Amino acid sequence: MRTAMENQSVYRTDDRPEELLRTLEQLERDLDRCVELNRPMLGGERYLTDRELSERLKISRRTLQEHRSSHEIPYYCICGKILYRESDIERMLEEHYFGLP
Repeated sequence: MRTAMENQSVYRTDDRPEELLRTLEQLERDLDRCVELNRPMLGGERYLTDRELSERLKISRRTLQEHRSSHEIPYYCICGKILYRESDIERMLEEHYFGLP
């Protein structure tokens, strides 16, 4: 014969496994994003694609293309693929920064 305590544990729901699963899924998404963002360097430099740079600068890819066409932004074209050296972009942003006096 079961005691009242044993019966209670059979019917009680435990949210911990579901919470652990959600946490693990979030961790997996975070790790995937880290791997995507931290590609290996080439010659000690990181290079960004159009999509990555437009997201960082919060401008459209079309606007980025206009800056490229007007030679306002340095880039490389390798086999039709446009790449931006991260250090060039950072330097350009610093040169054009107008901070508070």
